[in-house]
Amino acid sequence: MITANNKVWQAAHGRSLKLDRRGRIMAIVNATPDSFSDGGQFNTVDAAFSYAMTCLSQGADIIDIGGESTRPDASVVGAAEEQDRVLPLIEKLSQETDALLSIDTYRAETARLAVAAGAHIINDVWGLQKDPDMASVVAETGAGVCIMHTGRERQKLADVIDDQIHFLKQSLQSAEKAGIKRDAIMLDPGFGFAKDTQENMALMARFGELQALGLPILAGTSRKRFIGAVTGREVASDRDAGTAATTALLRMAGAVVFRVHNVAVNRDALAMADAMLAARKVQSGEEE
Repeated sequence: MITANNKVWQAAHGRSLKLDRRGRIMAIVNATPDSFSDGGQFNTVDAAFSYAMTCLSQGADIIDIGGESTRPDASVVGAAEEQDRVLPLIEKLSQETDALLSIDTYRAETARLAVAAGAHIINDVWGLQKDPDMASVVAETGAGVCIMHTGRERQKLADVIDDQIHFLKQSLQSAEKAGIKRDAIMLDPGFGFAKDTQENMALMARFGELQALGLPILAGTSRKRFIGAVTGREVASDRDAGTAATTALLRMAGAVVFRVHNVAVNRDALAMADAMLAARKVQSGEEE
């Protein structure tokens, strides 16, 4: 189910990703000591590389590499330390695999260096609105970009979808001004970023309304606190079943890429959702 105009996500170094009848998986590889779910597990190049290879073998389409935790109240990491954590891993993966690589950063210089090291996509959790140079870096490098909504450090609008549209339209104006091509853009509604359980559930319930922006959408619910609140799972790593449920539901609602910790379980959830979408087309008489 893709109602956005984009059928291919264009990325740096001449790469792209088809956005077709199969949901795509972006695997989370955090080279950090303090991420909320897997902090400290992959904070050496060898450990992170090995885990990334496991994710690829399980069906990940993209490896998303981060060097600074974005959980609430996480310690701020300097640019140099962030780059020391991510650049060697990106270089190794780009040299030894043909995987699509994403850099999870809001810093323009880290993004620039990451693309030079072999990254194809820039995943900005501040939606091009934190670092004034980020949009220009995306445009100049030809990278794909994931523009995420956040409610942090600002006054949100009362309606969850109104706030999404308001924030993301500002980001898209910056993208257009910088010369970022529309087929390089993916949107992310930012589940969990300054959103409580009620807001996250409302965002899921009304997810289809985001199609009004006319761009493909990534869903990043993996192991988030609201899943724990609904399921009663206090430990983040125990929330994979709940995450897989949100993956299937949001695929049915139109999401095309899913940023997850557990690739295998979410790949199965997508297989079922994709099969249901295909069956729905057959039953409605649409061409296969």
